[in-house]
Amino acid sequence: MSSSSAVIPVHVVRTPAPHQKIHVRAVSGRYARWRLACVWLTQIVYYGLPWLQWNQRPAVLFDLAARKFTIFGSVLWPQDLIFLAGFLILCALLLFFLSTVAGRIWCSVGCPHTVYTEIFMWIERAVEGSRSARMQLDRQPLSRTKLRKKVIKHVAWIALALWTGMTLVGYFTPIRALLGGAATLTTGPWETFWIVFYAGLTYLNAGWMREQVCRYMCAYARFQSVMFDRDTLVVSYDHGRGEPRGLRRKHPGPRLRHQGDCVDCTICIQVCPAGIDIRNGLQYECIDCAACIDACDEVMDRIGAARGLIRYASGNAMEKGWSARQMRRRIWRPRVMIYGALLSSGLVLYVAALAMRAPVKLNVIADRNAIGQLGANGFIENVYRLQIMNLHEEAHHYRISVSGMDSLASLGLTGEHIVQVNAVSIQAVPVRLQVPPDEGKPGANRIWFELTQIGDKTVQVREPGVFMMPGGPRHRTGAQAPASSW
Repeated sequence: MSSSSAVIPVHVVRTPAPHQKIHVRAVSGRYARWRLACVWLTQIVYYGLPWLQWNQRPAVLFDLAARKFTIFGSVLWPQDLIFLAGFLILCALLLFFLSTVAGRIWCSVGCPHTVYTEIFMWIERAVEGSRSARMQLDRQPLSRTKLRKKVIKHVAWIALALWTGMTLVGYFTPIRALLGGAATLTTGPWETFWIVFYAGLTYLNAGWMREQVCRYMCAYARFQSVMFDRDTLVVSYDHGRGEPRGLRRKHPGPRLRHQGDCVDCTICIQVCPAGIDIRNGLQYECIDCAACIDACDEVMDRIGAARGLIRYASGNAMEKGWSARQMRRRIWRPRVMIYGALLSSGLVLYVAALAMRAPVKLNVIADRNAIGQLGANGFIENVYRLQIMNLHEEAHHYRISVSGMDSLASLGLTGEHIVQVNAVSIQAVPVRLQVPPDEGKPGANRIWFELTQIGDKTVQVREPGVFMMPGGPRHRTGAQAPASSW
């Protein structure tokens, strides 16, 4: 074969199809009612918590300026970062557990993007009408009626987005002070930035991008298959019962008995917020919202067929024809039990750690500029700063004592022995310790600071410290002793 007649390989590069707006059809049913209840529940919690008061203070406030997180009377400080890490681990285990059992159930009822997209679509239906009315309105040329509806819709979207952004910032700045500042245009620069930024994201994602966020931006949609198996419950189409699809009468004749129950009405596609056809099998765009189940059940009722052509089922149940009872038996399989055991034990340990957390904490910080100095009376001095954290809801008095070197007990503290710390606050207490020059060994000497609550000796904290004496290797080299931390 000559070179002129040689076959040249052709490489086809597929590009994403241009985006087409999806006009989602409204649907009613048990799963729609379940989604509605979850939307109301999550938004009542989200919008309501910043306004809730607890002991005349915000019940939930993440005060970054004061480095103090208040959650229903419990106060977490930066040193309590372990609790945040534990909470995130528990959330991850819960996500693994739910995904293994019921697929993307989190995406369908709890994901903020799904919730706000649903709310934005409610506003769109209320202003522009049903699916057919919205499609007709979009096809019409610009007119006063069209402009009025579009303006009303977007103004409502922007107002909701701004309130959502202000609520988010209300978790970090007291919401009443934030609202007062917004009314007088005296809101701080960072509060203003985050209100506008989060409002813009809400408006853009829930109003314009919608399914594109789940399709192109959400990482969970990409790795969800790792947590699925053949026994995971997902929204599934029964091919054996539905195919071949086509028109179906309520009382079919002999020629129509070979047809399936699917009448190819495409309503399952019209109600899908992602615009996919569930009859093509499991797809990563599907968020398991079950809108297609409600829609298909309505169609089955109309044609006199049994419900469940589209239903929650596992791959094995569809393939082997299992009953609902057989399918439920496979829920508690080893993989799910392991996730459940890890989640349960982790939750118990987390709650126990929070319950047993000490109500007072002590942090010992050595003054690096006043270590091992010779005082005016000939004694060796070390200066410290004690940070006392009172986690109680009321102020308390604490007695400070020190031990570890023989002469420390007789000389004691050269400051107040008793200090008052206000409720849920931190107070720094300077402490100067002295010992005779012949006391201890050159270099670092271990000492202990003790903090006891007046009136309740069971509340006691003991933290280590270091008393530096001249002549040690650290002093000969000019190095300074490290600060002791709790």
